[in-house]
Amino acid sequence: MTAIHDTSRLGNRGNTRYDSFKAGMDPAIYPLTLYYESACPLCNAEMSNLMLRNTGGHLRFADVSAPDFSDLPAGTSMQDLLALIHARTADGRVLKGVEVFRLAYEAVGLGWVSSAMRLPLLRPLAEWAYPVLARNRHRIPRGLVRLMFEGAVRRAAERSAAARCDSTSCAR
Repeated sequence: MTAIHDTSRLGNRGNTRYDSFKAGMDPAIYPLTLYYESACPLCNAEMSNLMLRNTGGHLRFADVSAPDFSDLPAGTSMQDLLALIHARTADGRVLKGVEVFRLAYEAVGLGWVSSAMRLPLLRPLAEWAYPVLARNRHRIPRGLVRLMFEGAVRRAAERSAAARCDSTSCAR
């Protein structure tokens, strides 16, 4: 059986805006299982960022490059999962591409990112650009990936640590 990373134990951020956001999570969609390739530096960086921000536990993560991975979503092949990001909703639907990112960002409180993906000019651009990026993701130098994601992952880690301290009353 494939390990699916459940980050719900990290607790929530404890603010009213976030609590009202959580209440709006569609039970047909969440928890949403993301299928990603940790062997890809870009994919791994983005999923690490989402894992750290997943304080509400709305996302699950399945690494398709793990040696024990065997949980192919219905109607997909390993080649499909390696070509574009896929997700399985709580009710079993399989999604792929930009829609997966939109739902994942909404789940971790990055609604402004998902809102941008709905704009009339940006949506078709994102739908066109993502498959091109996905095909070429292994060609992106690791240094550039670190530069692009290091700050976001650091901020997510700081927020995650603060959320854990808030829920356990850490001394500051």
